[in-house]
Amino acid sequence: MNLIKLLDTMCPDTQSAEDQDRFYSRRDAFRQFGDFGKKVALAAVPLSIFTSIPHIAKADTASLIGALNFALTLEHLEYRYYQMALDSGVVAAADRVVFQKIRDHELAHVKFLQEVIGNVLKGMPVAEPKFDFTAKGAFQPFTDYPTFLALAQAFEDTGVRAYKGQAAAVKESDVVLTAALSIHSVEARHASQVRRLRTKKGLDTVKGWITNASIGTLPAATTPIYAGEEIVTQGGVNVVTLTGIDAAGVSEAWDEPLNKDQVLGIASLFLAP
Repeated sequence: MNLIKLLDTMCPDTQSAEDQDRFYSRRDAFRQFGDFGKKVALAAVPLSIFTSIPHIAKADTASLIGALNFALTLEHLEYRYYQMALDSGVVAAADRVVFQKIRDHELAHVKFLQEVIGNVLKGMPVAEPKFDFTAKGAFQPFTDYPTFLALAQAFEDTGVRAYKGQAAAVKESDVVLTAALSIHSVEARHASQVRRLRTKKGLDTVKGWITNASIGTLPAATTPIYAGEEIVTQGGVNVVTLTGIDAAGVSEAWDEPLNKDQVLGIASLFLAP
């Protein structure tokens, strides 16, 4: 991405004179930094982008902060899970590079959301909770690799549906919505990659997508993660009737959103007392 071109496309005409001065001075500074400055500018992208859009109402800001903190909690969970797995040695040597990359993605998401919530929206980023990934002894993901992979798939599938469920909460800000959708697509790629690994190792006959509400060989506790995925009606249209495709195939063509209560119910299984 060319940051200067990106900034040139932003239109701060609806902002105050003070906001416009701050925006233009930052943009001009980026042009003068050179190679080292590009790295500095990249680190400041969230703040720079957000100062180029109009101020939003306080109520809308509070809603955005709430939605982003919800996303941040999920990113904390995913990052910590992969970090602890890599530290434990449970990850197969051939797969370590995959999960190191996924861990790095989750850390980038954490840092980005913290930056936006704290320095852009002037809110308080939620602290990382203490997690119990054994779910009070029900799982042993850091000593049993198939269990680790099963929960990794469950967490990534949850993330995909959770981000979709929060789209309406951030729609008032095009920049936040774009960022959320960008993270959403990466979470989907993570889920597909983990599913591929589980299939390759003969742990399940899973595909890169969800079929109906099937959990396959996943633990029974993951059932809520896939609730509602059997829906075949979209926008009031029965897609099975419309296309003649069987219900399983139609269900695979859409991921249904999870609302906040549903996601928190899933995440609560893995929160330490």
